[in-house]
Amino acid sequence: MFFCQCVGEENWEDSRTVYIGHKEPPPGAEAYIPQRYPDNHIVSSKYTFWNFIPKNLFEQFRRIANFYFLVIFLVQLIIDTPTSPITSGLPLFFVITVTAIKQGYEDWLRHKADCSINECPVDVVQQGKVVRTQSHKLRVGDIVVVREDETFPCDLIFLSSSRYDGICYVTTTSLDGESSHKTYYAVPDTMAFRTEQEVDSLHATIECEQPQPDLYKFVGRINIYKDKEEPISRTLGAENLLLRGATLKNTQHIYGIIMNTHFALLLRSKTNDSVVKIYKAVINTVLKYAWQWSPDRDEPWYNHRTEIEPFTDFLAFMVLFNYIIPVSMYVTVEMQKFLGSYFITWDEEMFDEELGQGAQVNTSDLNEELGQVEYVFTDKTGTLTENNMEFIECCVDGNVYIPHAICNGQILSAASRPLKTKKEYEDLFFRALCLCHTVQVKEEETVDGIKRGIHQGRPTSFYISSSPDEVALVEGMKRLGYTYLRLKDNYMEILNKDDEIERFELLHVLNFDSVRRRMSVIVKSSSGEYLLFCKGADSSIFPRVVSGKVEQVKARVEQNAVEGLRTLCVAYRRLSASEYQVACRHLTEAKLALQDREQRLAQAYDIIERDLVLLGATAVEDRLQEKAADTIESLHKAGIKVWVLTGDKMETAAATCYASKLFRRSTQILELTKKRTEEQSLHDVLFELNRTVLRQCSISGLSVDCLDFGLIIDGATLSAILKSNQEGGGHGNYREVFLEICRNCSAVLCCRMAPLQKAQIVKLIKASKEHPITLAIGDGANDVSMILEAHVGIGIMGKEGRQAARNSDYAIPKFKHLKKMLLVHGHYYYIRIAELVQYFFYKNVCFIFPQFLYQFFCGFSQQPLYDTAYLTLYNISFTSLPILLYSLVEQHVTMETLKREPSLYRDIAKNSLLRWPVFLYWTCLGVFDAVIFFFGAYFLFDNTTFTSNGQMFGNWTFGSLVFTVLVFTVTLKLALDTHHWTWINHFVIWGSLLFYVIFSLLWGGIIWPFLNYQRMYYVFMQMLSSGPAWLSIILLITVSLLPDVIKKLKWSSVIRHLKSFTVK
Repeated sequence: MFFCQCVGEENWEDSRTVYIGHKEPPPGAEAYIPQRYPDNHIVSSKYTFWNFIPKNLFEQFRRIANFYFLVIFLVQLIIDTPTSPITSGLPLFFVITVTAIKQGYEDWLRHKADCSINECPVDVVQQGKVVRTQSHKLRVGDIVVVREDETFPCDLIFLSSSRYDGICYVTTTSLDGESSHKTYYAVPDTMAFRTEQEVDSLHATIECEQPQPDLYKFVGRINIYKDKEEPISRTLGAENLLLRGATLKNTQHIYGIIMNTHFALLLRSKTNDSVVKIYKAVINTVLKYAWQWSPDRDEPWYNHRTEIEPFTDFLAFMVLFNYIIPVSMYVTVEMQKFLGSYFITWDEEMFDEELGQGAQVNTSDLNEELGQVEYVFTDKTGTLTENNMEFIECCVDGNVYIPHAICNGQILSAASRPLKTKKEYEDLFFRALCLCHTVQVKEEETVDGIKRGIHQGRPTSFYISSSPDEVALVEGMKRLGYTYLRLKDNYMEILNKDDEIERFELLHVLNFDSVRRRMSVIVKSSSGEYLLFCKGADSSIFPRVVSGKVEQVKARVEQNAVEGLRTLCVAYRRLSASEYQVACRHLTEAKLALQDREQRLAQAYDIIERDLVLLGATAVEDRLQEKAADTIESLHKAGIKVWVLTGDKMETAAATCYASKLFRRSTQILELTKKRTEEQSLHDVLFELNRTVLRQCSISGLSVDCLDFGLIIDGATLSAILKSNQEGGGHGNYREVFLEICRNCSAVLCCRMAPLQKAQIVKLIKASKEHPITLAIGDGANDVSMILEAHVGIGIMGKEGRQAARNSDYAIPKFKHLKKMLLVHGHYYYIRIAELVQYFFYKNVCFIFPQFLYQFFCGFSQQPLYDTAYLTLYNISFTSLPILLYSLVEQHVTMETLKREPSLYRDIAKNSLLRWPVFLYWTCLGVFDAVIFFFGAYFLFDNTTFTSNGQMFGNWTFGSLVFTVLVFTVTLKLALDTHHWTWINHFVIWGSLLFYVIFSLLWGGIIWPFLNYQRMYYVFMQMLSSGPAWLSIILLITVSLLPDVIKKLKWSSVIRHLKSFTVK
């Protein structure tokens, strides 16, 4: 590990030193310590040819379910058990083999992808010449050449490009999904290099942090050696780092130095368990010895009493009853989740024509939780709104400007420039908005492919930026007569109202961040004057203002916020030469720091952005998304509480909430804001609000018309609530009081929220005593923490990049698609998975309970009731496909009904279909049917001959009869429960019954040479040749299905009533 000493800081351990071109530093500069770094060989695969079998088996048997069935199989091999090891080994072998083949095929595809990437040709500069090599042979420190439309083979520090301004354009679609062109900057001291010889002559080292998981954070510096002079140090940031996988655009070629190579992948897994069968094994073990050692038990000579071996007998009964939770159930559930997720992807109603994309599923493990959501946490900008900004007006020195058009250079506005407005302030305001931004100017292309630049002094280009607000402001200034032209050679050019081009040297950019909520630039005018222009949220600008018409501007800002407009304040400060030198020193020291660079920059920004003069404010409109209000209203009717978490000011966010019907005009708004807590203590405000909501609910009592409450809280108050709880204040538990208030509010608006606070809100609700299922939805990088914290995360494919969509469980094009995602797909997923689990348990209770009853008639000798083939294939073949298909396509009500009646979502809330009463119903139904199967067959055939030659049925015929009734009953029950019939339902259900009959005829009608004995030979045919057997099968199936027929008739009457009510 290399230790470096930075100016004004302690040793920073997590650093690396890269020698450009693998050249040693000059003598006396620093100690040369060769470092070994991983090569660029990509290995995303998990297995190799040699370790596939052992490693895959190890991975699979780490799952508790697979390990359990392996233990059962080993027990059958070791001790004398009533069933063959094949009954457990064959299903387990099938599951393990299919899973291994699937994972092996996926890994083979990864091997192929790795090979194509590793053998990709790359141009490297060596000894002043370009040499072509393969990607996997690259090393840290190599200088590479990347050409237009090529992908960067690894992380590169940008040295120079074919463009004379030292910039290049890059798309990061493969990294974060953003298709817009991003601008990166070359190191200033190397940007003039044009040839391979010049680049190869560079003698420098780079000191930087070790590779970090954050794509958008990089801290480093480059030391350039020239002759025997002191090395020149330049800061390196994320704007100098070209990320692996990004693509070079609109630039012929660039030179870069390799910084980082290779990467790793992470996987995760999930497990389940059950203990139901243990109780049956214990009961049968005890009953066996109670039966054998009864003094009045008269046993025949061939049934000797066994020695007391309780552990062996317990294991034998465990083997006998282990089918109640079969291995096929785990496979069926996984297949249902995996295949069911495609219905979201295939949904044409969730396809957006504008984006050309539909919904995406990043994980299928949470499908059923879409039907259990109780809280939705949503971002505002870009999620509820379109994030398509339009400049509306600006307020300069207290006077309003509303641009409409420009005709012959004259502004036609609703309020032209008042005489009392100082022209100096007006010009400074317009210049501030033309200079304080990170907008890029891109040349338009005609249909003929001819690029157009400046034509007759007027630009025909358009603006691009990562922030839609900035583009709207620059375009708004253009409509008011001030046009931003370009950034060239570090000079920003603007065209004023007099058609004169003004040039300002860009000295420093103080970038925007979500904590400061503002950005600034320091520029130098042509007259040599230093100016600091700053724009940001009113809450971050007003405290730093020392002069200007604050009250007039503040009043206009509040009025615009009430109308739902997004506002920004603009201020400036003149810097003397000495003040600029001090500011420059602070910024340079902070940028050169390797340790805590962000904190040092924040401190430097805080020192510089002070004593500002207020110029004015802007108003930008962000329209509400299509059907956003209808979606929120439907979620309310479904019993889902919607919270809006935004960084906007309270008035702007509240206006959006009213427009989106989160708040109604009848909603009583409760404010828990910093302004109110300054007037009263936090303790008094919290308990006063709590008394208000509790008193109103108690007054309403049983009345349906309970007053509707809405809560507004800001970030500062939330921090105080969480902080007081952590410190254990003496005024009580503020967190619980706050949660009690929120429970009685139909909607909550959290404004002025930092990204971390959004995640804290979600975590707070998740940890409450009700433990509700939460869903977070957003479109930007600042929503990622909230999305990751919630149970279900949904990303919007918006204009703020695809980071939210990439980090979410599901991604949708627009907010309106959330309605169908929850109310339709979520409803269906929960109903289907609940039915699947309960039906699996029911059919296996029907399967195993007759075996349990049979032990009372065979002296608890562990004699199986069913043949080995039936034990093995019951859950694999005979009854598996019908329930799998049912759990994929069943619709107990139509999609149109679910969308029209959102209140139906309440019927499945709080896991209502997987609670103990429902579980007991299915258990009792399974026991009832099992008793009918067993005792019905037992009493009908007691002491009776059934064949034409007087031969009596044996135990295998009895077991076959019970098994036949069992298979037909559980399959026909599923048919009765099916409401949505398709041709594939008919094929699978009736085909499964036909397959059972054909298999039984072949299994017992042919002498199979590979079997040592055939106890089922001719048993099934003999049973079907008996008339009473046919009568018994039909009678027992009818009696067993009687409760389901009654339930079906009752459900049909409910449906008819619902339809008649809808018509009325």
